[in-house]
Amino acid sequence: MTTLTLRQRLDAYERLMRLDKPIGTLLLLWPTMWAVWIAAEGAPSLFIVWIFALGTLLMRSAGVVMNDYADRHFDPHVERTKNRPLAAGIVTEREALLLAAGVTLCAFLLILPLHKLVWALSVVALFLAATYPLTKRFLAIPQAYLGIAFGFGIPMAFAAQQYQVPAQAWMLLLANIFWAIGYDTCYAMVDREDDLKIGIRTSAITFGRYDVAAVMASYAAALAILAWVGAQAGRGLFFHAGLAVAGGMMLRHYFWIRGRERMACFRAFLDNNWVGAAIFAGLALDYALRSGRWPAV
Repeated sequence: MTTLTLRQRLDAYERLMRLDKPIGTLLLLWPTMWAVWIAAEGAPSLFIVWIFALGTLLMRSAGVVMNDYADRHFDPHVERTKNRPLAAGIVTEREALLLAAGVTLCAFLLILPLHKLVWALSVVALFLAATYPLTKRFLAIPQAYLGIAFGFGIPMAFAAQQYQVPAQAWMLLLANIFWAIGYDTCYAMVDREDDLKIGIRTSAITFGRYDVAAVMASYAAALAILAWVGAQAGRGLFFHAGLAVAGGMMLRHYFWIRGRERMACFRAFLDNNWVGAAIFAGLALDYALRSGRWPAV
């Protein structure tokens, strides 16, 4: 392996943690913020917001490092992933494991001021993040497992503020599972041919010619569950307006992915950042304008 300067090594670590590609962090952040706002009835402390925002970044970073470690023998054979630092041999396996452990430790230290229930749930969150890459070997729809792993900040946000995890939190997690199946199937449609060659299982392969229908059905289920959660939380016009905007974006994805062209499917995947943002904006505005609830210092 070529000797790297300190700057080159830090750059390789940054790329390994995908800090140059924030889409994954944002797809974790939005559902976590939905939960933070609902659990606090629209007025979370800025301290809680900061902890969960930074924690999302750290856990996503640790998760993708563990993902690349698990896929280190597959990624060199996939066009989109062959130049990743671990696949290309720029970073060693030992470095990757140490980096994942260090970032995970930082994430755990971050939640120490929170309720002990959050500590217990963090162990589950770590298990989910560490085992998700392995599910691509045996689960027909590993994207469902991804939705749980990506959304586990939801029960943690309720635990941090309400010291319990009510049914509402689990329903919000279920909505995130369907949303993740939808957007990550778009992502999997990009790599379908490569994944078939190397034997990785994905929802795009499992759904086959019904992949587009499955994406749209997953989107619809996510929106329906979110509408139910909003009703239980007493949300009104602005929240549902946010859902309507998100639904319009999702409908637009149909026209992008129906031809199954790689870049169009990837575009739909990336656009889900704005779907999550629209839902959060509607939720936050609904609390702020209808209930007069604002984040607390």
